[in-house]
Amino acid sequence: MKAIQQIAFGLESLQLSEIPTPTPAPHEVLVKIEAASLNYLDVALATGTYSKELPLPRIPTSDGAGVVAAIGGNVSKWKVGDRVMIHYNQLWQNGLATPTTNHIRTGVSTPGLLAEYAVIPEYALVRTPANLTSVEAATLPVAGVTAWTGLMSYAHIKPGQTVLTQGTGGVSLFALQIALAAGARVIATSSNPEKLKKLQALGAHEVIDYKKYPNWHEEVRRLTNGAGVDATLDIAGAATIVNSVKSAGFNSFVGLVGFIAGAQLPLDLFTIVGSYIRLQGYSVGSLQSFEELAAAVEVSNIHPIIDSVFPISKAEEAFRHMGSSNYFGKVVIEIN
Repeated sequence: MKAIQQIAFGLESLQLSEIPTPTPAPHEVLVKIEAASLNYLDVALATGTYSKELPLPRIPTSDGAGVVAAIGGNVSKWKVGDRVMIHYNQLWQNGLATPTTNHIRTGVSTPGLLAEYAVIPEYALVRTPANLTSVEAATLPVAGVTAWTGLMSYAHIKPGQTVLTQGTGGVSLFALQIALAAGARVIATSSNPEKLKKLQALGAHEVIDYKKYPNWHEEVRRLTNGAGVDATLDIAGAATIVNSVKSAGFNSFVGLVGFIAGAQLPLDLFTIVGSYIRLQGYSVGSLQSFEELAAAVEVSNIHPIIDSVFPISKAEEAFRHMGSSNYFGKVVIEIN
């Protein structure tokens, strides 16, 4: 089968190779991967920014969707031809995360999905929403579930509440779409005038240019008559956490889901304690959260925002585009 293999650290090390097609064990499913989408984590893993202890060569990417091509002898839940998405935290089925549930992560502790075929445990698959193509569905497992888990499982967003979304990456755009579907008011940020217009076109009630307003929490407070927002997902880390906290209202939620601008956080404890703000670090979500997201996507006819689609032969170009931050939505690699 065709697969992208990372043979060293650095994006130039991503090579299109021919390797043997895996065979499913009794409780495994062989999935014909039709599309894989990229996250910042994939770039960080490929460049060695996240860790240089991963065994090489490795197949990268954690997000993917496709069709069941074969099943192991003891598989009863799936059949050949089923359209499926691959769960990231494979052992996290429901409830709270534990050290055990975080142990197996697709594309990190297992081979990734940038290949024609992948073997996945039968319990680590979710049925693809009927309204999505595989290119669209490939964006849900990490970015979509991260947004859903933060806003719905942890923040418990309700109609009429206010959600702040930050930037125009996959998690933030899913957060915007999920918040709107839940009946929330959305304030969105970007530093690009054209992206701000796109955010408004997607339904954002208010937008803030964080380049024009570096202390953008002041604009958030102004737009909420001083109350602050009920929830936000901080995707940058060190560069944004102070603004995130100061944007948050009383008894609000701040999800810590990204580190693209640094992982050491300068926290404002006076604001956090004084406003009873809950900071929650987490990684993606459970299979139950994934299934809830898939159901909501189908019922509400939500379509993920796709920035661009690359063929597998241009995987390095796709990774470089993802690393540039010059995208609006998800970067997807189609495999055929």
